Amino acid sequence: MESVLKLVAAEMRAVEQQFKRDLDSDVYLIRKVGEYVLASGGKRMRPMLVLLAARLAGYQGEAHIGVASVVEFIHTATLLHDDVVDSAELRRGAASANRVWGNEASVLVGDFLFAKSFSIMVRAGSLPILQALSDATTQMAEGEVLQLISTCDLDLSEERYMQVVREKTAVLIAAACRCGAILGGVDAACQQALHDFGMDLGIAFQFMDDALDYVADEKEFGKVRGHDLEEGKMTLPLIETLRRCTAEERQLVERVVEEEPLQEDSLSQVVALIERYDGIGYTRQRAQQMVEKAKGHLRAAFPEGEVRRALEILADYVVSRSH
Repeated sequence: MESVLKLVAAEMRAVEQQFKRDLDSDVYLIRKVGEYVLASGGKRMRPMLVLLAARLAGYQGEAHIGVASVVEFIHTATLLHDDVVDSAELRRGAASANRVWGNEASVLVGDFLFAKSFSIMVRAGSLPILQALSDATTQMAEGEVLQLISTCDLDLSEERYMQVVREKTAVLIAAACRCGAILGGVDAACQQALHDFGMDLGIAFQFMDDALDYVADEKEFGKVRGHDLEEGKMTLPLIETLRRCTAEERQLVERVVEEEPLQEDSLSQVVALIERYDGIGYTRQRAQQMVEKAKGHLRAAFPEGEVRRALEILADYVVSRSH
């Protein structure tokens, strides 16, 4: 990833500066919470994808900096809301905003970030970019509700879960790539190729999050191990395990999912089941398949070159990461 980071280093610094300007508010708490979440780390993958997609599409101006900032604003707003819904205590290894300032402040600052994002987009004056990001935001909300109604549903299929992943996570990554293509003025086929690259990459990214939730070190991953299970979320490692396990083992999972709070020994029992049926290996394999599919979209629409290679490296990083 070092070569990719070096390629966009100057532009990413400009994006970080734009974040700070866009957070400007007379209300101190908005600035404080927003700065806390934006400064807490993160891979900045979405703004990086805007920058790389724009460059791949031949864009020469400066508007991609603002678009990249808006995409990260939208992502940050969803994190604030997600942590409230999930009762999360950690985000990227630090106390989550809702733990520091409370649920009310987190929800309201998330609302501010959403509203500010659309205000910035309207001022930017690009209707296609506004449409791409507003459509993505609508689908993300639908994905969150779909995940909520799928809580503790042991019959959730992989196909149904894929719909949750597409709408909750992948659509914003796809929209980030499409926005770069729109800025570059490429034809509809190339715009669609970058969108499809982002969609499949986003699915792979979520699959890896699913796997890491069960196996990653808490200090490295920045979240409590087994948090998805504690929240009753049916993610791919568990879906695959439930597809293959015995009726007795399924009953065990059903009991554990209903536990409040989740006990460490119960988590260990479910993790052992997932290991027995290779749920983690299956999830990593599916993530790798999605990454290869994503790279195929790029190779079909764009010639070999430094920027396309950078996007392919970024895609490979998604399935090799440990946090």
